[in-house]
Amino acid sequence: ERYSGALTFFDREPESIDAGTTLISWSMAKSMIHFLVGILVDEGRMNPFEATRISEWANDERSAITLEHLLAMRDGLDFVEDYLPDRPSDVIEMLFGTGQDDVAGYTIARPLAHQPGTHFNYSSGTTNVISSLVARLVGFGEPYRQFIQERLFDPLGMRSATAKFDDAGVFIGSSYVYATPRDFAKFGYLYLRGGEWDGQQLVSPQWVASAQVPHSVDAESGRFYSWQWWVTGDRYGTYWANGYEGQSISVVPTLDAVVVRLGKTDAERYPDLYQWRADLLDELACGSVIAS
Repeated sequence: ERYSGALTFFDREPESIDAGTTLISWSMAKSMIHFLVGILVDEGRMNPFEATRISEWANDERSAITLEHLLAMRDGLDFVEDYLPDRPSDVIEMLFGTGQDDVAGYTIARPLAHQPGTHFNYSSGTTNVISSLVARLVGFGEPYRQFIQERLFDPLGMRSATAKFDDAGVFIGSSYVYATPRDFAKFGYLYLRGGEWDGQQLVSPQWVASAQVPHSVDAESGRFYSWQWWVTGDRYGTYWANGYEGQSISVVPTLDAVVVRLGKTDAERYPDLYQWRADLLDELACGSVIAS
């Protein structure tokens, strides 16, 4: 366990990072959406293979989109996930522009670019649509916040964790959970143990297994995608929650390990980061941990 660097601010001095510092999840939160959906699937309140019944999609081809399509990022919606300021970007517009007050509504309004189920397109908007479907069942705003607290944060003792909501009362599950590294590690450990925590089955082992099945290959990185989790395809069975700028919670079944890495890494250095993670797991497999 190692901490370095500092958080910088516009209006006050930098703060050193330590074990008590809460940091942003970015897209690691997507994997928490997988967990929340799993609770409702286990309870028979959601079915991955049924259409979403979103009213705005009722009279066009989007009515064929299922929860499974959304979980696998194969819904076909026209959504551009790009973080460069000089390019058109739906994710920037959704999180920081016209869509920020209703992130799911922004995405629901997007047209189709492909027939549902035929094309993989990584989309933060898609996750927020899923989050809105959860909200329809558990309640928008405070009831949803309590659902996350009582079904995830409290049972795991994630005392530092907070989830951010938009003005429509939807958890921005694409991007915004704040927690300490140790609390993020608890979430990974929940999946490592097949959804069981302190003798209580919080979500079924079958649902945890659904996070480990590759459904698509990302054309840019060549990496596999499951249902709101990434899958490495390595010899350790590793799958991981992945966040912008290099955040990750790696669940490594063969090594009985969870590895959390939080930081700020430019996209051009992602290959180095992937190699670091692979080297680390190889060292764990040899019974020692590298200090770098």
